[in-house]
Amino acid sequence: MGKGLLFFCCSCCILVLTIINLSVGPIVSGRVGDGWGLLNCEQYKDEKDNAEEAAGGSFSDDLDKYYQSHIDACIRMKGMHDMEYTAFIFDIVIGFICGLIGLLHLFDLKKDFVSNTGLIGLICGIVGFVLTFVYVIFNGIVFTSKYSEVIERDGDGIYAEWVGSGTGYKCINYDAKDYYWGNAKFSDLNKKQYNYKKDFYDTATLSCADSSLYSKIDKCDGTEPSNQETFNIAQRGSCKYLYAQAEEAITNKDKFDRFLTALILSLVVCLANIGLALFGFLLFRTPGDF
Repeated sequence: MGKGLLFFCCSCCILVLTIINLSVGPIVSGRVGDGWGLLNCEQYKDEKDNAEEAAGGSFSDDLDKYYQSHIDACIRMKGMHDMEYTAFIFDIVIGFICGLIGLLHLFDLKKDFVSNTGLIGLICGIVGFVLTFVYVIFNGIVFTSKYSEVIERDGDGIYAEWVGSGTGYKCINYDAKDYYWGNAKFSDLNKKQYNYKKDFYDTATLSCADSSLYSKIDKCDGTEPSNQETFNIAQRGSCKYLYAQAEEAITNKDKFDRFLTALILSLVVCLANIGLALFGFLLFRTPGDF
């Protein structure tokens, strides 16, 4: 297989896979990330500085990590939002332009332009790889972080456990150091407890599940840095565990699928960009071998 045909195949691979990514990408499809592009990370840094100043400069390690986790999350979510649009759009342009030029050369048109085509492919492949790889990093970090805004629970749907009349209920995943401690990871959203499953709870469990009438799951949603490790609820001591309501749809699995699909396809696009740069370089050096 000639270098020119491989150059054309890499271009087509980038174009086709990126078109698919534009359809399934978690941000561009609107399934997640509403408002991520407008996040103001500098404001969160100022809030941390103000809180530290109000504490007289004696900031505990836990509180410092709590505020820092919010800042890190802002940078990662905003970065993924911006890079998803940037990388996908650039890869579409790369795939179309290089593919079109490569096709013309395959039909013996503009053969005197092969050297320039190779240079274009080399530059586009390098830039495309960098942008796509940065997106892959952001996607992977966000995918495995607790930014889903879905309350975390165990495989039985439990989010809090009764630990005694003097204490009340304890959130099972409490972590004062993490602003997002109460959320599930995007990478866990394919599990049964986060999606519809017929008869997931039995009658006894249902009586201890949250409802719109009496919902206390917000005590374990991670919105405060402290005072939510334990809590009391009147008339709930008869329930050893508190359960999140069973899900009525599979929207959480859809988010998981979109993250994972975009991540895998983007990795393949990275490889295709490397191939485009490599064969572009070879064509630039030896244009007669097209």
